Amino acid sequence: MDFRQLETFVEVINSKSFSKAANKLFLTQPTVTSHIQNLEKELGTPLLNRSNKSISPTTSGTILYDYAQDIINMRDMARFKLGKYKGKIEGNLEIASSSIPKQYILPYILKEFFSIYPSVTVDIVHNNSKGVINSIMDNTIDFGIVGAKYNNRYLEYIELTKDDLVLIAPKDNQFPESNELSLDMVKKQNIILRQPGSGSRLLLEKSLIEINESIKSFNIVVTTESNETIKKFIELGIGVSFISKLAVKEELEKGIFKAYDIKELNLGRKFFFVYHKNRNLSPLAETFKDFVVKWIKNNNKVEL
Repeated sequence: MDFRQLETFVEVINSKSFSKAANKLFLTQPTVTSHIQNLEKELGTPLLNRSNKSISPTTSGTILYDYAQDIINMRDMARFKLGKYKGKIEGNLEIASSSIPKQYILPYILKEFFSIYPSVTVDIVHNNSKGVINSIMDNTIDFGIVGAKYNNRYLEYIELTKDDLVLIAPKDNQFPESNELSLDMVKKQNIILRQPGSGSRLLLEKSLIEINESIKSFNIVVTTESNETIKKFIELGIGVSFISKLAVKEELEKGIFKAYDIKELNLGRKFFFVYHKNRNLSPLAETFKDFVVKWIKNNNKVEL
């Protein structure tokens, strides 16, 4: 039983797939299969329930999984402590983030973190808020940054900063000279929206429900996962959209767009750093989590 076999075993359970584990570990699928088979042979017990639909641990596999995580974490802790002793902490972090935090919040956090740990590298995985949460719950990622809370007793949310959704229209639109519009006026427009699952769309849908309205009352002509695509459609006069004020800060300053509040809707929101309360983290991941928590508590919330 060696570390590579244990790492492979843990990753197969986390990803529920031999092929996904192979991709994550940069191994071939036959190598992953061989690691698992050799581990089962050495321990004299089946560790995985294999079916066409999913992979899950057997009772023996569940027992080994906890010990395997502890063994790997102890190894990583030893490496981490030795690196710290030698004055060089290194390794790679993977952080999931929805669109707005990825562009306008995470860089500020990482700038400060890199100033303390310059040898650490980071992979940023893009997903909408729901996708980030699913990745954390599926144990494929340790933490993320999201623009919406999904209630789950296993998750811890820490506020990073505040934001507002505003209705963005071209600078030469025909709206009245006011910073506020009625919902009835919006219903008459072509609407461009983020796809379901995004934090901004979830906020809009909840705000409409609060006043007994529905997003179905809008004339939605385009849905997309990209804020940049939405901005281009608005610039071309194809429609208007509800979008984060952070995402259009530069365009508003340059006078490319105009921003409007909607009288009937409360579209204020917060961005959160989120992680699993009970997850056993690697020493580096634990260091990053502690850094973010302390950074926020020291009143270093991102001001944008």
